[in-house]
Amino acid sequence: MITATLKPGNPADSSVLLPVLSLIGAMASLCVGTSFAKSLFPQVGAQGTTAYRILVGAVILLAFWRPWRFPLKRRDAAKIAVYGVTLACMNLSFYMALRTLPLGVAIAIEFTGPLTLAVAMSRRAIDFVWIACAAAGLVLLVPTGQSAHGLDPVGIAYALGAAVCWALYIVFGKIAGNVHGGQATSLGLTAAALVAVPVGAAHAGAALLDPGLLLAGIGVGVLSSALPYSLEMIALKRLPKKTFGVLLSMEPAMGALAGVVVLHEHLSSTQWLAIGGIIAASAGCAATARRQARK
Repeated sequence: MITATLKPGNPADSSVLLPVLSLIGAMASLCVGTSFAKSLFPQVGAQGTTAYRILVGAVILLAFWRPWRFPLKRRDAAKIAVYGVTLACMNLSFYMALRTLPLGVAIAIEFTGPLTLAVAMSRRAIDFVWIACAAAGLVLLVPTGQSAHGLDPVGIAYALGAAVCWALYIVFGKIAGNVHGGQATSLGLTAAALVAVPVGAAHAGAALLDPGLLLAGIGVGVLSSALPYSLEMIALKRLPKKTFGVLLSMEPAMGALAGVVVLHEHLSSTQWLAIGGIIAASAGCAATARRQARK
C-alpha cells in the first residue's frame, strides 16, 4: 500500500506519485473513451465500435513494438492467438452489454470475472467476505420484480460473458507469458482485430469508412486502448501488485461517474450500492492478497 511516511521533498514522493497518477489517468482515459464509444453505437453499432477500438489499438502497438523483430515459435503463436481471440470476445461482449446497461454497472459486473478468479485461487476465510460483497452487489443489480431498475437481462448476460472472458484473458495471458511482453500484446491485439473487424464490418458495412466516423473511431482506439495500456504499463512497473489492484478497483466508480457526466446516465441508489459492494470486494481481495513466494 502507499504509506503516509513519505515526507515532503523526499525523492520517493515522485516515484510513488507518477505511477499512481498514471494508473488514475489510464482509468479516466478508458472510462471517457468508453463513454465516447457508446455515442457511436447509433451509427456503427457496438460491433463496429469494437472493431474501431481494437483495430486502432493493434495498429499503434504494432508500430511501437514491431513484434517481427523477435523470434516466435509456433506453439507460442498458437498461445497468442487464443489470447487474442479471448480479448476480442471480451471487448465485443462488453460493448454489447453497453447497448442497454449504464457504463458503471457494466464495468462492475465485468469486474466479477477477475475477482472470481482471484478468490478461486485462494482458500482463506477472509476471501469469503469478498465473495459475499460481490454476490450482494450482483444480486442488487439483477432485475427481479420491484428491484428491476430498468436493467436489461440480455445486457447483464453480455456483461457476465465479458466477465468470464476477462478471467480467461488473464489465464491465457499468463500461459503466453514466456513471450516478450510487447510482442504478445501487439500480436494478441492483432489476432483480436482479425476477429472483431469482420464482425464489425458485417454489422456496420460501409459506414465504418465514413471519414467523420473513422476519425471518431481513431479517438476511441486511442482513448480506450493505446493510451490506457501505455499508462498502465508505467504503473505496473513501479507499483506493488497489491497497490495496483486496490487502485484499479476504483474503475467501476469512475465509469459510473463518466456515464453520468458524459452520457447523462442515471443510477438509482440501489445500483450505486451494488457498485460499491463490488468495488469493496475487488479492493479487499487485492489488499488482503498474499504475496506469491518467489521461485
